[in-house]
Amino acid sequence: MEEKRKKVIVLAEDSKSIREAVAFGLEEHGFEVYGAEDGKLASALFDGRKVDLLLTDYHMPNMNGLELIKHVRSDERYQYVPILVLTTENRKDLILETKRAGATGWVVKPFKVDKLLQTIHRIMR
Repeated sequence: MEEKRKKVIVLAEDSKSIREAVAFGLEEHGFEVYGAEDGKLASALFDGRKVDLLLTDYHMPNMNGLELIKHVRSDERYQYVPILVLTTENRKDLILETKRAGATGWVVKPFKVDKLLQTIHRIMR
C-alpha cells in the first residue's frame, strides 16, 4: 500500500519560541513543517517543491509577510497555495493589503493550536 504524502507547510515566523511551538503542534497532527525565521529564508523554500500551505508572520526582518506573499504569488506554481497570516496586527488596512496580495486568511496571535488547525483544515481541502 502506498504511503500517503504528508501535507507540507512553510512556516515563516521570526519568534523562535512561536515558530517551534506552532511547528511542534502541526507536526503532531501529521504535517511536515519547514520553518524559516524571516520571509527571505521562507521564500527560498518555494523552489519547486510541493507546498500545501504558507503560514507567515506579518512583521519580520529581511522580508516581511506582505513581501513574502507577493513573492510566492508571483510564481505560477504557487498561485493557488493557501496563505495564512499569523500576527498580532488586526488593523483593517493591513488585512486588506495582504488579502489583495493573495493571502487566504488571517489568524491573530495569541491563538490556540487547535483553532489554527481548524482554520488550516478548512482552507486546505
